[in-house]
Amino acid sequence: MEIAIVSGKGGTGKTSLAVSLAQTLEDVQLIDADVDEPNCSIFLDMDTEHKANAEIPVPVINYDLCTLCGICSANCEYNALMRVPDQILLFDKMCHGCGLCSKICPENAITETPRTIGKILQGEKGNLLFNYGKMDVGEELSTPIISQLKQHISKERKIVIIDAPPGSACPMVETIADVDYVIVVGEPTPFGLSDMKIVIETLRILNMKFGIVINKDGIGDKEMEQFCIDEKIPILLKIPFSLEIARNYSKGVPFIKILPEMAAKFESMLAKIKEEI
Repeated sequence: MEIAIVSGKGGTGKTSLAVSLAQTLEDVQLIDADVDEPNCSIFLDMDTEHKANAEIPVPVINYDLCTLCGICSANCEYNALMRVPDQILLFDKMCHGCGLCSKICPENAITETPRTIGKILQGEKGNLLFNYGKMDVGEELSTPIISQLKQHISKERKIVIIDAPPGSACPMVETIADVDYVIVVGEPTPFGLSDMKIVIETLRILNMKFGIVINKDGIGDKEMEQFCIDEKIPILLKIPFSLEIARNYSKGVPFIKILPEMAAKFESMLAKIKEEI
């Protein structure tokens, strides 16, 4: 069973829930797909090692064959190619690696070469297998890294927990593709509810099964809970607001260490999820 944990914005407690849930279960894999700023490892006493480079193909132009017709640059959706009088300029960091230019070149003057944009790392300790992606400094394309990170999902683990990037843009959509269930973590504040609604709209368009975990319960109002009731969205769990949780979080201690009684609630939550899928 693959479960993605998402949020409408950063700081809702998505990573905290992912780590605590993974540390509670047996035979589990945790994947940190927030490749721009992966931080699950902060909460894990675990060594990791490099498993693979994340790469995209970028064009290489053979000027012995190129006639400077400009078909490649005219059709590049990302403006990564530009024709000037004596050459085709390549802006490699704007290239998304779609491969269109090499396919439409009438002179077969374009081949491709891999360009590294990030890394895939892995660690294992006890019942927990951990993988995460890390974007190289100066890069912008997180979605290809997430796609290649997901190739390291273990088919031998009973449960896979994926910590998704915040928001509802392409990186989140790539993360949740093909998962069995999505947990949306929200904080009960006006901003938290507004951002959560955008995520829920996205999940409904994608026809995903999902439920809500309300984190920092008690810090704001009841509008998020009422919204879920009105929209018939299951509230899977409420995690109370606690200064003790916050203080220990700042030290890299997941809240399951502070509230061990949450383990039983996690089991109940997973039972609800299994019934729905």
